[in-house]
This record gives sequence, C-alpha cells and structure tokens, in this order.
Amino acid sequence: MGALTWVRGVNGTLGYVAPRTVANRMRRVFMTPRELPPRDWELPLLAQAQRVTLRFGLSALRWGEGPAVLLMHGWEGRPTQFASLINALIDNGYSVIALDGPAHGHSPGREAHVLLFARAMLEAAAELPPLHAVIGHSMAGASAMLAVQLGLRTNALVSIAAPSRFLDVLRGFTRMVGLPTRARLAFIQEVELTFGMPLKHLDVAHYDMAIPGLIVHAEDDTFVPVKAAKAIHEAWFDSRLLQLEQGGHQKVLADPRVIDGVLTLLAGARLQERQSA
Repeated sequence: MGALTWVRGVNGTLGYVAPRTVANRMRRVFMTPRELPPRDWELPLLAQAQRVTLRFGLSALRWGEGPAVLLMHGWEGRPTQFASLINALIDNGYSVIALDGPAHGHSPGREAHVLLFARAMLEAAAELPPLHAVIGHSMAGASAMLAVQLGLRTNALVSIAAPSRFLDVLRGFTRMVGLPTRARLAFIQEVELTFGMPLKHLDVAHYDMAIPGLIVHAEDDTFVPVKAAKAIHEAWFDSRLLQLEQGGHQKVLADPRVIDGVLTLLAGARLQERQSA
C-alpha cells in the first residue's frame, strides 16, 4: 500500500468522526514544504551567486548589474530552477534577485503559503532598488499577482504556471488526500483562519492588474490546469498569453520561447519607462 493510499484511508475514516482534528493536521501538511536539493545543472549558477540576507531574515541570491528583476520560485522550489532565464537576464543587462520563499532554502519559517510568499515579495521590494519586473512560478506567480493588490510596484510582471483561484488549489489538495465533506469544510475554515481573510478574495477575477504582463502555461501541465492561465488572461487586460503545447510544470521555465517572451516584455516596459520619464 502506498503512503498516499494509506493517508486517504485514514482521512476517509477519521474525517467523519473527527473532521476538525483531521483538517488541522492536513492544514499543517499542506503548508509545510519539503526541502529538495538542487540538481547538478543548477550548481554552476549557484556558485556564481551572491547570497544576501534581507532585513526580515529572507534569504536571496543575486546576480548581475542593471534594472532589478525579482524572481520567486514555486512550492518546494529553488531560485536556481530559473537558471536558463537568469543567465539570459544577466546577459541582457539586468540584475536578478531571486528569493528563497518563506520556509524554503535559507529563509526562516516552518510553514509557507500564497499570502506569506506575497508578503515576502513586499518585504524584499522595500529594500531593493525600484523593480523593473517581477517573475513568479507556480504558487509564486499567484503570490506576485496578489502582492500587486497589496501594494507591490513593478513595471512588468510574469506569471508562469500559476493558478488563478486559490480555492481551486485547496479543492485539488482535499481530493488528493481523501477528505470527506465535513473535513473538507473544516480544512477550508482552518486555512481561512490562518490567512485572516475569506479565500474567495484570492481570485484573479477580482484583481486590478494595471501593469503589462506575460502569462505562461503549458497544456501538459498536470499540476495546474491550463484553464487557469486563460482565466488570468481574461481578467488581466494588458497581458499576453503564451500557451505552449509541452513543458509541464517545471521544464517550461527553460523553454526558449518563454525566455524570449520575458525579454520582449521587459524591453517594452523599459522603453515605456524611458518615454514617460
């Protein structure tokens, strides 16, 4: 019997008799990331990085000189997963600051979620030069769009393989771990209590995205369905949707078409900034 099958069996039984207990335990599981080591192909870029610690303890890697681009990885991810994109940004005259998300890498914390990632971006932006662009993958893409609603200022934003509604993420998790109805409702309440806000507010359809943007998604992404990118694009007037046939959830980060799309967006935002100066 696999571990997930066992978890689903236990949750299916205890979720009926002790839904709150099961929901609280699953909330901790949902918000506690594993630490996954970098792959061999990430190590050369890691060796070239400058490790910096920001005021509130967040750790980041820095490369290059020029207009500042803030990068953030997704759930259980790492800055160096952006290796191909980071090298392209450096070669094109940008400085790159890639955060270790809360409870990831060298940053402090034991739990993480979309709101903590958004707050981390705001904390980083308060210490960095004005941001020319923000790039987020997966959960960090959702967090970047949320951070803009909370006051993050940037000339452009790139969302890669991001969900459009946080409730969809939670529903997928509760199905995966086999929570029955009462435990599912209790789980949602536990998460809302942690966030301090109704989860229905974490929906791009309700956001004001008044900056140029690029939305990237692969059709074969098995973690976040491509329909999320279409929903984001529909809600975000000044955005371009780059929909790829292949790339999954991770390999899309190194796709040359994604790199070209990012550089084109940043060049356009740079030109617009100069014209309005």
